Amino acid sequence: MKREYPDRPIVGVGAVIVDGGRVLLVKRGKPPLQGEWSLPGGVVEIGETLRGAAEREALEETGLLVEAGEVLEVLDRIIPGADGRTQYHYVLIDFLCRLKSGELRAGGDAMQAEWVGVSDLDLYRLEQPARAVIRKAFESARS
Repeated sequence: MKREYPDRPIVGVGAVIVDGGRVLLVKRGKPPLQGEWSLPGGVVEIGETLRGAAEREALEETGLLVEAGEVLEVLDRIIPGADGRTQYHYVLIDFLCRLKSGELRAGGDAMQAEWVGVSDLDLYRLEQPARAVIRKAFESARS
């Protein structure tokens, strides 16, 4: 599947893993957002459910077994290239995920994985859509 300059939007998922007053962030190892902090996630594979993809991506990138629950957000991620054409186009579905087990370790497309407390989120360079979905996740986890 061609991810750069695709022929059509690509479906991706995000795993918003909240545990108490902290959320799990990963530092991306590949484009787009290479070197940036974000939520664990990736592309849905053929024959895979959305929730199954979120759980698989979480395991690959963090070493943690999670259960994907409610949909927190559905959004477009369209990134233009230097020439103005659409270099990346993802339709993303972010799920609130419950931690089941595992030991935290970065893997897959993630260079680092860290638990981050709510009060420390400003120390991480996160894009606004990620911040918004993290806020939703904390609100949902509280209720």
